[in-house]
Amino acid sequence: MSLVIDLFRKYIHIPSASDESTGQKPSTPSQLDMARALEKDMREMGLPCVKHDGHGYVYGRVPANCEGQPAIGLIAHLDVVDNEPCQPMNERILANYDGGIIDVGAGLTLDPAIYPHLLTWKGKDLIVTDGTTILGADDKAGVAEIMALAYRLLNDPSIRHGDVCICFTPDEEIGAGADDLDIPFLGADFAYTVDGGRLGGVEYENFNAASARVSFTGVSIHPGDAKGRMKNAALMAVEFASLLPREETPATTSGHEGFYHLVHLEGTPENASLAYILRDHDLAKLEKKKQYLAKCLELIKEKYGEGSCALSIKDSYRNMAEIVKDHPEILERARRAFEKCGIKPFSDPVRGGTDGARLSYRGLICPNLSTGSINHHGRGEIACVQDMEMMVDVLTEIVRSC
Repeated sequence: MSLVIDLFRKYIHIPSASDESTGQKPSTPSQLDMARALEKDMREMGLPCVKHDGHGYVYGRVPANCEGQPAIGLIAHLDVVDNEPCQPMNERILANYDGGIIDVGAGLTLDPAIYPHLLTWKGKDLIVTDGTTILGADDKAGVAEIMALAYRLLNDPSIRHGDVCICFTPDEEIGAGADDLDIPFLGADFAYTVDGGRLGGVEYENFNAASARVSFTGVSIHPGDAKGRMKNAALMAVEFASLLPREETPATTSGHEGFYHLVHLEGTPENASLAYILRDHDLAKLEKKKQYLAKCLELIKEKYGEGSCALSIKDSYRNMAEIVKDHPEILERARRAFEKCGIKPFSDPVRGGTDGARLSYRGLICPNLSTGSINHHGRGEIACVQDMEMMVDVLTEIVRSC
């Protein structure tokens, strides 16, 4: 196997799920294990300027071997989601995929009729799990690709390049990866996150994002004596949820269409709560979604009385397109690199967010690149060996001197 695949298979065996509920930085100690492993590998390959800040951020730099070139940042996150298990990891390689239905294991199958991108991988080698865990390609594929690039640059002086500034971040999956990234220390003029999906992606449009929590306070009375007096908080929550448009959910939208996504609910007759994430590529439309939640809240208040419910909304991140559009040369550099490698680039809207969105608003322009993997955040996650190897070639062309 190639270096990038060897590294990938090593890193997916290091559990590093983030967990928003802990309130810690990083949110889990396992991420520090992953950070220390990366720090060790970077030092052993001879990468200079290696630094682990003790909070899960790992930096390194391949020094320029020619003049007059920009310092280019490459960023990937070392955490994985915690909605599915990430261990014990039992990955396997499906050699020479035949284009048929994949029996992953544990009752999970992947049908090209449902996942049409599988057909583009016919004849290639795919990495899957045994169906009991995620693979962790989001984003350990990106981590491995950047590490393999660093090794290549250090060992092939014929590749002329400026400074290549590397950072691996914790807690991206809970929206905190960009919080403490030290942009001045990184030293990049601009950067790319390597955190996308199918090969060829040059992504710069992402959702504007917010989260909302609605709480309900009822009056709990014995049901036998409740007429005219009980106010059931759980039923208030159900009623509130029914007011939101059913055609604006993740299951009914695509492309640039936004949504309300109910991610958590709990309740008793006395207390209940709903948690939503709100998404839209158009900031004005996201604001309308916030206003609609407030309108629904007032309807519940009118029916059940003041103090029966409350709403809190928190902004998460914004669409980087508003910033990146003024720097088309950064996108064109990535597109040219794909084209030099024989890959047709595309720029689909990201129905999510990346560290790059927040970093772009912090002053470091940072679009997102593909990794050669699909079906992130689920047990059907797959990475393609040849596409990951090609991404190392693409990254080489991105940093290569013009």
